[in-house]
Amino acid sequence: MKPFDLHLLRHGPPLRTGLMLGHHDEPAAPGAHRALIDHAEGLGAAQVVSSDLRRASEGARAIADARALPLRIDPRWRELDFGVWDGKPSAALDPRQLRDFWSDPDANPPPDGERWSELRNRIRDAIAELDRTAIVVSHAGAMRAAVSVLTGLDHRAVWAFDLPYGALLSIRVWRGEGSEPASGQIVGLRT
Repeated sequence: MKPFDLHLLRHGPPLRTGLMLGHHDEPAAPGAHRALIDHAEGLGAAQVVSSDLRRASEGARAIADARALPLRIDPRWRELDFGVWDGKPSAALDPRQLRDFWSDPDANPPPDGERWSELRNRIRDAIAELDRTAIVVSHAGAMRAAVSVLTGLDHRAVWAFDLPYGALLSIRVWRGEGSEPASGQIVGLRT
């Protein structure tokens, strides 16, 4: 099967920064979508897909409107669920718990939150439904999970690179044959 490009675009800055924003629906800051629209120019996408959280979906709608592309909202592209940490500043959390989470997010998920493997599984399922070049407006954790799913890199490797607000990460995707999973190659990172 012919490969397609998956352009992962991190939402613009939220209204309040410095928080553990997972499923908390923090809106985007005023003017946060301009850079997203600019990054989307010339990508040759056939569709825009977005997390259902406002900080992503509002930017995705702005891109879709500016490029006259169809928009599909898919909650599987949400950020990792930080459970009881969601919406709190990291400085307010138990430093040992936070360290353990960053060290091994599958063995040490946030209290009442999501494991890294659960995030990877839902992102894998969302990618499996794509078959043509797409812009996906999402979150840093979901973007890293997509890289992990498509390249086999573990959580330490995908957290080793910075994905600031508005970052564009492009991956060439080859759909798997039969039960074989999709694979990918990073072809661009623009911040």
